[in-house]
Amino acid sequence: MNKKNIRQAGLTKKIAATMFGISLMLGAANAADATKPKTADYMMPSTEDLKTYLRPLKVPQGNNNTNTPERIELGKQLFFDPRLSGSNFISCATCHNPALGWSDGQPTAIGHGMQVLGRATPTILNTAYQRFQFWDGRAASLEEQALGPIVAAGEMNQPLDELVAELKAIPGYVKKFEKAYPGKGISPDTIAKAIAAFERTVVATESDFDRWLTGVEDAMSEEALWGFVVFKGKGNCIACHSGHNFADDKFHNIGMKDIKDPGRYAIEKDEKMKGAFKTPTLRDISLTAPYMHNGAYDTLEEVVEHYDSGGFENTGTLSSDMKPSLNLSERDKKALVAFMKSLTGDPADITVPQLPAK
Repeated sequence: MNKKNIRQAGLTKKIAATMFGISLMLGAANAADATKPKTADYMMPSTEDLKTYLRPLKVPQGNNNTNTPERIELGKQLFFDPRLSGSNFISCATCHNPALGWSDGQPTAIGHGMQVLGRATPTILNTAYQRFQFWDGRAASLEEQALGPIVAAGEMNQPLDELVAELKAIPGYVKKFEKAYPGKGISPDTIAKAIAAFERTVVATESDFDRWLTGVEDAMSEEALWGFVVFKGKGNCIACHSGHNFADDKFHNIGMKDIKDPGRYAIEKDEKMKGAFKTPTLRDISLTAPYMHNGAYDTLEEVVEHYDSGGFENTGTLSSDMKPSLNLSERDKKALVAFMKSLTGDPADITVPQLPAK
């Protein structure tokens, strides 16, 4: 074989080796992407998606307390008024801050006398759509919930009889209550109803996900769309975070570490409820860190890792919806986070109201 033929043979071998390497890489890429559908399969919402998630973002009514402008305005003033607390320092909005997703940005709440409490402050966004209130579901309506933090010694520490007397001494409030609840006066009942009326107006605004549902194809990135596929599929998120509010109105032990808080078990004496807490909404989830009932995780990435690993054994019984491992790829995890971030709505126009003066 002459030198020219030798060089050609060597070149042929190099080309063959290169092509073989490329084919291996393509094969590996195709194998890794085997579960990913074609773009057309997830770029447009299905009829079922529209039925499940596309609901009107309206103010719900409830508990014989029809919303009126007067009731909403009064409730908003009460919500932002620190005089509802025993110290005259803490308002409902202190912990449920609209700039922080109607939460407080703390791992767990800080209450009366700067006490660090055992549970995180839940957002009040879309609570009007929820069947139960509080992490343990001990209140069945917003009216019932409204007075709980006010009278709790560790939270606002304000006896109701003292609160009623204080509000009656403020002429502006006397007039506001009469307009909102004619002939009813200032009482624990009308205070609770007014606050609940305002809270029913705190509903999710339109998000990128909502825009995509209405036909705006480029409202979500391909990564977020893939996250939606994972969310409904092998991520198993939809088992608990279902429907328009991305919450199932149920209680689950999700395998948090070292749980001492009995959770729902304090209300419902079922062994399965030990360490079980209400499923929170995922609406505006990117604004409400830290996450979980005890603020254990600072980021959504940590939350995804928790579920992917199957959680931890604790004193309770893990929910049957928890899986030993989800086997999510790094791409799946990043996509899930991107999808959850797409559920954060446009900034709401919230102004702090002027409070009635004495």
